[in-house]
Amino acid sequence: MATTAELFEEPFVADEYIERLAWRTPGGGSRGGEAFDPKRLLEEFVNHIQELQVMDERIQRKVEKLEQQCQKEAKEFAKKVQELQKSNQIKEAADIIQKLHLIAQELPFDRFSEVKSKIASKYHDLECQLIQEFTSAQRRGEISRMREVAAVLLHFKGYSHCVDVYIKQCQEGAFLRNDVFEDAAILCQRVNKQVGEIFSNPETVLAKLIQNIFEVKLQSYVKEQLEEHRKSDAEQYLKNLYDLYTRTTNLSSKLMEFNLGTDKQTFLSKLIKAIFISYLENYIEVEIGYLKSRSAMILQRYYDSKNHQKRSIGTGGIQDLKERLRQRTNLPLGPSIDTHGETFLSQEVVVNLLQETKQAFERCHRLSDPSDLPKNAFRIFSMLVEFLCTEHIDYALETGLAGIPSSDSKNANLYFLDVVHQANTIFHLFDKQFNDHLMPLISSSPKLSECLQKKKDIIEQMEVKLDMGIDRTLNCMIGQMKHILAAEQKKTDFKPEDENNVLIQYTNACVKVCGYVRKQVEKIRNSMDGKNVDTVLMEFGVRFHRLIYEHLQQYSYSCMGGMLAICDVAEYRKCAKDFKIALVLQLFDTLHALCNLLVVAPDNLKQVCSGEQLANLDKNILHSFVQLRVDYRSARLARHFS
Repeated sequence: MATTAELFEEPFVADEYIERLAWRTPGGGSRGGEAFDPKRLLEEFVNHIQELQVMDERIQRKVEKLEQQCQKEAKEFAKKVQELQKSNQIKEAADIIQKLHLIAQELPFDRFSEVKSKIASKYHDLECQLIQEFTSAQRRGEISRMREVAAVLLHFKGYSHCVDVYIKQCQEGAFLRNDVFEDAAILCQRVNKQVGEIFSNPETVLAKLIQNIFEVKLQSYVKEQLEEHRKSDAEQYLKNLYDLYTRTTNLSSKLMEFNLGTDKQTFLSKLIKAIFISYLENYIEVEIGYLKSRSAMILQRYYDSKNHQKRSIGTGGIQDLKERLRQRTNLPLGPSIDTHGETFLSQEVVVNLLQETKQAFERCHRLSDPSDLPKNAFRIFSMLVEFLCTEHIDYALETGLAGIPSSDSKNANLYFLDVVHQANTIFHLFDKQFNDHLMPLISSSPKLSECLQKKKDIIEQMEVKLDMGIDRTLNCMIGQMKHILAAEQKKTDFKPEDENNVLIQYTNACVKVCGYVRKQVEKIRNSMDGKNVDTVLMEFGVRFHRLIYEHLQQYSYSCMGGMLAICDVAEYRKCAKDFKIALVLQLFDTLHALCNLLVVAPDNLKQVCSGEQLANLDKNILHSFVQLRVDYRSARLARHFS
């Protein structure tokens, strides 16, 4: 409406407003030269009045709406003022009743009993109101109101109850996931950020919350998880105990970041101890009992898979073993048995036993009291020695020894070197676990020397049996070579009937012996490691040399026969090179030089005997070889040694 704005101009004059309206209307008669048209003017006035009525209604509604809003805001403001006044009266009342309560403590009861009773009742009522107000404010999430009420309650006896309410309510809905430890950590982190805005002693409140979580939530959870398997399933019980204790200590480490007062380490340690003390007191007995039954089951399952009934084995101290070794006697195992190539050593069994022991060491480290740790670790180590070393490795060595045939057996199968090979591998694994998992638990205790001595004794005892078995195996090898020589070597090899029809090459016996020796050398190399290889090969090489030396002493040699002997020894010497042992090669070099005495011309004999390779030998040795010549008497060769 064009004239609407004029209605709100100040000052408003009605006559002037109507005059202006008539003037703007065509036919209004107020403008010069226009004919007056009363009907048109009336029509304009009627329309304008209707518009004014509509505008009046609209303005009236707006006024009513503004009046309602104003009344609402006035009520809210009045309510807020009332609440603030009421809040202030609570603080004032609390201050008054607190002071009255303190004064009443000094009044004699007989004269002021009624007054004291009223004050105590009012004190209690006001305290309950404050706690209720704190509870409601916490549920509404009004931190500032909680802070105000807590500050008032600080001087009341019920302040601790206010803290209890806070602790209880902040845990509502906090433990909904499967991981109670993660829930606890998240809750404590949230409360740690909030508690300082509410309480004047936040570290005390947070510590009380943590104590409540440990003593109620965690304690019941741990009990539920452990009691289920405590008597029925030792393996699961130990796994759960280790897992729960680890997760509890990990939670404790996270909580160490918060301010909990002066000695938070001691505080948290006591909470953990209170939860687990009944389980940790007899932990090692459960551990040893489980380890013993589990290890026995692993071994029995292996022997059952082999359809093998374990035999009782000879026992004796280390000195007894050494004495038997010195005398080259057999262990008291009765007659030799056929093991059918079975070593009775299992890599799978060893790995399983070591894995069980490794887990036991880890649990021992975590669950043992520091003062008990070394002796507990020693008990676990003793279980490993009993079942791995004594019941498995030592039994296999004893059985392997009993399976070694006598040195005069023909076509004997020698499996003991397979036992040696597997035992060496197991020793390395055993030693690695000793260093990696036992040593850290005992390194700074008197148990260290005891463990080292126990390990030394068991390894030395096994090494004695290994040495004994290797010695007897070498004897068998030499025995096999004797059988080959006896069967293949003929007297006519070195004293042919037709000296002019001899093919100068090594004999068939030599070929077969060298083939056998090379196989055994390879087997020894594959069965041992380090210096043991050289030690055993040296011993085998020395015995090999002695066998050939004594074998050659049994024959008489013609000139052509001597040449054949030299060819054989040359082949034996080539075989000796495979040993890669200087002493063995030197022995065969000397033997080769001695064989030259079988063919050298009589006039040159003295010169050859004084040569570089033979000059240092005893004359009797030289003489013994010369005596093997068929022309020894006819050529009067004895005169060279008189």
